[in-house]
Amino acid sequence: MDDQRPLFIPVILGTARKGRASAAVAKLVVSQIAARAGVTTELIDIATVPMPVDDAGEGIKDSRFSGLMAAADGLVIVAPEYNHGYPGLLKHVLDSCLKEYIHKAVGIVGVSAGGFGGTRVIENLLPVMRELGLVTIFWDVNVSNARKVFDESGGLRDPALLQRIDKFLRELLWMSRTLRYGREKVAVDQ
Repeated sequence: MDDQRPLFIPVILGTARKGRASAAVAKLVVSQIAARAGVTTELIDIATVPMPVDDAGEGIKDSRFSGLMAAADGLVIVAPEYNHGYPGLLKHVLDSCLKEYIHKAVGIVGVSAGGFGGTRVIENLLPVMRELGLVTIFWDVNVSNARKVFDESGGLRDPALLQRIDKFLRELLWMSRTLRYGREKVAVDQ
C-alpha cells in the first residue's frame, strides 16, 4: 500500500429537500475529516448529481459520481430519516454504482428532527450497504433534534457531537486503511 497517498473519504449528503437540517451535519463531518492528517474529503450533495428518474442502475450512472466512488477509500453517508426510512433519491443515486463500492468502508450518520436521531434510517440503510458491497463500521452517529443542534448560521450548539464524530471517524479511517490494504495486497480468491 502506498502509505504516502492520503485516504479519500467523501461525505454524501443524502437528501435534496429544501431547508434540510442534515446539510449542517454533513458540513460538520466534512470539516472534521478535513482536519485529519493523511485524509482528504469532498462533500457530495445528491441534489447536484444529475440523475434521470426514468431508468436505474448502470443506465443512469453519472461519470463524476462514479469516479468519486471509485476513488474513495471509504464513505460517510449523512441521511435524514423520512417516515422511518431513507430518502428515495439517496437510494436512486447509490444504486447507480456497484463495482465502485466493493470492499470499502462506510459509516452512516442518521439525522432526525425528533428524539431518535435517525436510528431507523441507519437500520434501514445497513442491509442496503451490504448488498452494494460496502463494509459497515460498527459505530454510527445519531443526531437528534437536528434543528436544535445548530444555530441559524450553521454553528454547532452541541459540542458533545464532536466527540461522537471523532469516535466514528477513528473507526471509519482504521477500517478504510485496512480494507485499502486488502484490496491492494490480498487476492479475493485466496
